[in-house]
Amino acid sequence: MTTKLSLATLPALTGVATPKYTRADLSAGIVHFGVGNFHRAHQAVYLDALFNLGEGHDWALIGAGVREADEAMRQKLMAQDWLTTVVEQEASSSAAHVTGAMIDYIQPGNSAEVIARLADPSIRIVSLTITEGGYYIDPASQTFDPTHPDIVWDAAHFDTPKTAFGLILAGLVKRRAAGLAPFTVMSCDNIPGNGHVTENAVAGLAALIDPALADWVTSSVAFPNGMVDRITPATSDRERKLLADQFGIDDAWPVFCESFKQWVLEDNFPAGRPALEKVGVQFVPDVAPYEHMKIRILNGGHATIAYPAGLLDIHFVHEAMEHPLVAAFLKKVEADEIIPVVPPVPNTDLNAYFALCERRFANPKIGDTVRRLALDGSNRQPKFIIPTALDRIRHGLPVMGLALVSALWCRYCYGTSESGAAIAPNDPSWDRLTAQAHKARDNPKAWLEMGDIYGDLAKAPDFIEAFTKALHSLWMQGTTRTLDAYLADQL
Repeated sequence: MTTKLSLATLPALTGVATPKYTRADLSAGIVHFGVGNFHRAHQAVYLDALFNLGEGHDWALIGAGVREADEAMRQKLMAQDWLTTVVEQEASSSAAHVTGAMIDYIQPGNSAEVIARLADPSIRIVSLTITEGGYYIDPASQTFDPTHPDIVWDAAHFDTPKTAFGLILAGLVKRRAAGLAPFTVMSCDNIPGNGHVTENAVAGLAALIDPALADWVTSSVAFPNGMVDRITPATSDRERKLLADQFGIDDAWPVFCESFKQWVLEDNFPAGRPALEKVGVQFVPDVAPYEHMKIRILNGGHATIAYPAGLLDIHFVHEAMEHPLVAAFLKKVEADEIIPVVPPVPNTDLNAYFALCERRFANPKIGDTVRRLALDGSNRQPKFIIPTALDRIRHGLPVMGLALVSALWCRYCYGTSESGAAIAPNDPSWDRLTAQAHKARDNPKAWLEMGDIYGDLAKAPDFIEAFTKALHSLWMQGTTRTLDAYLADQL
């Protein structure tokens, strides 16, 4: 017997924590673009915890989306009064709680309604979780691309923008015309300097419309940097059934995640902010060291295990960590090449941080998939792997491990695993990647011709040599024997 999640059924739930506040007492203070699983397991959870303390009730969330696919999420959440069940899982425990921090969700495509909400004086923060690929960044230069068709459209149709950045800019302009202070724009995505990247996107779009408007954005709007962290896999029928069987809740789109979470923020909120430090958020003067640590060690680690595991037909991440070669490959690449070039982080032992990452990756209950880690390499490799390799090249340090990571990505994009099983498209640029991977089978340099991804690294003789050796080995010897050779320092 299950209970359909809604405000009316909250009192009937047992063995599950529910909001201690009354939803009617909440009022909106934040509009959030990208109401996906990570947002609902992270930012919304922190806000829910603050509301449970009896504080910050004027900081509730309004969801917003720009993709047609966002409507499916909106419909499901609307049917359960915007509530979400969050299930935190560790190897020996599972705990569920219902969050109610979101009170509305604007229909995707309704730009007029989004802009009107953004111009409301009660909205003081606009936040984003739109994935690494949603910022219109040129992969090689890692700078905003003003020539992207979506951005060109918004510049030409400023009254009806289609992107989050166009909507944000339109909302800022409307506030300025009304004599209202700008809201703070807060990215919650895994991008180095995510505040700066977001500012470049908004100001870059503004520059296409009016250079003076771009200057105003740069001088008047706050874009705090932040580091976010929580492993949150996609929701499938597996998770829905687990929730129903273990907790008796019928939730159309629950979120399963690990118990660990971290949020480090630059305290730059001129329009005010919720007192999130009371629920564990770290406010620091400089987020960059924390970002580098997380993106290079954790996200770089995910990229390191994703492709060998995918080629070996391993489905779940915890199963990859149970495979001795994959786990040893991760440990060696991290210890030999990644961690030594990560800048120091205040009050943090980098080796202990990596050990924590290993334990998190090995969590058998999360159900995180190798395919999710392997997704969108064309956007993720230039953020998680290539910068570390460039740092090592600039210091004259070896890069065989990172070159092998890149070669494994190339081999994965060929489109078949070691068993011959087809690998379904797993990147927005899959057709291009597959074509280059086929060329690279006989000519490894063809993969590095993608200058928009590899940039200066593609011109580095040491990296070219290591990559060529690694890819040749993968095709001649296979993934298992290549990993064996690397671990024995014989590649």
